Amino acid sequence: MTLSYQAASRERPLRLPLHFAERRILLTALDLFAVNAALLLTLGVRSPQGLHLGVVVRQPLWFLILSAIWLAAAHAVDLYETRIAGRFVTSLPAVAKAGLVTVFLYLLVPYITPALPTHRIMLVSFPLLLISTVILGRCIYMLVLPKPAYERHALIVGAGWAGRTIAQAMLENGQIDYTVVGFVDDDPKKAGKFVPVVGESALAPPPGRDPPRGMAAENFPVLGNRRSIRDLIGQHHVSTLILAITDEVDSDMMQILMDCVEKGAEMIPMPVIYEQITGRVPVEHVGDRWYAALPIHPKVTGGLWQITKRLMDVVLGLFGLICLVVVTPFVALAIVLDSWGPVFYLQERVGKGGRIFRTYKFRSMARDAEQEGAVWAQERDPRATRVGRILRATHLDEWPQFLNVVRGDMSVVGPRPERPEFVERFVEEIPIYRLRHTLKPGMAGWGLIRQGYAGTKEDVLIRLQYDLYYIKHQSLWLDLFIIVKTIVHAVTLKGR
Repeated sequence: MTLSYQAASRERPLRLPLHFAERRILLTALDLFAVNAALLLTLGVRSPQGLHLGVVVRQPLWFLILSAIWLAAAHAVDLYETRIAGRFVTSLPAVAKAGLVTVFLYLLVPYITPALPTHRIMLVSFPLLLISTVILGRCIYMLVLPKPAYERHALIVGAGWAGRTIAQAMLENGQIDYTVVGFVDDDPKKAGKFVPVVGESALAPPPGRDPPRGMAAENFPVLGNRRSIRDLIGQHHVSTLILAITDEVDSDMMQILMDCVEKGAEMIPMPVIYEQITGRVPVEHVGDRWYAALPIHPKVTGGLWQITKRLMDVVLGLFGLICLVVVTPFVALAIVLDSWGPVFYLQERVGKGGRIFRTYKFRSMARDAEQEGAVWAQERDPRATRVGRILRATHLDEWPQFLNVVRGDMSVVGPRPERPEFVERFVEEIPIYRLRHTLKPGMAGWGLIRQGYAGTKEDVLIRLQYDLYYIKHQSLWLDLFIIVKTIVHAVTLKGR
């Protein structure tokens, strides 16, 4: 017998489903407790009086600096991304990297941190204690949070393109934050059938099995139509309804959804949850509703934010110009010895409001690289010189753009500027592309660190999704995160 929604809700066990932000806050708190406990244990081993909490009271700066370094290192290796945080196999190497970087940087801070190590054993004990305590905290996190009381069961309303897209995103995410119980759809042809969803996944099967390695597949059932939603919420303990309907919601559907929300279910539009999971705006789903890609917090684009961002650009731009003056003689000599041609390269780009400006770069290609017109830069571009490949891998070729930042043509962080020839083509095919020009282009960008350089039309669409996400959610914290990730890309030679 099918349970009614009211009966099922009365018999439902205690549940505390957690959101993305709540999980990250808990995980961050566990990590900070672990790294500080590791330092306290190390100091206790060093002290002849043994371990005592008075150290924390007398020297809180030691622990604050360690916490700040850990947070920067952890975000640099994506330790709080759900695809990494929810799996031990991916968390372990990321924790090891962040732990070693944290210890290394912490020991370099002079005077205001404890004098570590005082003997050789601390060179081993401190990093081992830090990594071990963080891993222990993460094991507790992974053992406790996946339990049914903390799971968020999601029911996708609509089994069309939008529904499959969000299901794919969740599958690629390992369904760590949400567990999809199935679809509901009014199309009678889909009733009782399964919707196959395939996507890239870190938990893919081994070689030789279907689907191929690097992919994961699952069949999600179509559990009913709109009339079934109330009962399905009770049967499957659904906490979240994902609205993936591409057409307008009629009054009957709206009434059903409002009844579910009134009873405690959460309703989230597909674009919103897609952004949370992927860090991208689903351009195809937005369609003519271009306003969905605009900033959701007007204060972020207000005067105070603009002053803060410009101040950061000037400070970092001037610091960058000082560094540029130092490296220019060496880079210029290498360029001239490697290939004939100028040291610097000027190129027209599209800036804020569609204004054309010239960017400055170190020349990384042969002088006749574009005799036949503008061509997309490619990974391992054959047109690049030997020195140019090094400059691109380290992002050194972009350093002259600090002059553009100081002049106000560009920002340190923003969508990467594109060439006018390409912009004309993109605007014709993707009208929403013009939203990229609502703010200054940047030397570093969200799309650059998440997707890399665009070399095809498909890459451009993906990068646009990332850029629109940045436009909607720009903040000082996001800018700092992008800068740290860009530095990591440069140090690890992840440029083009």
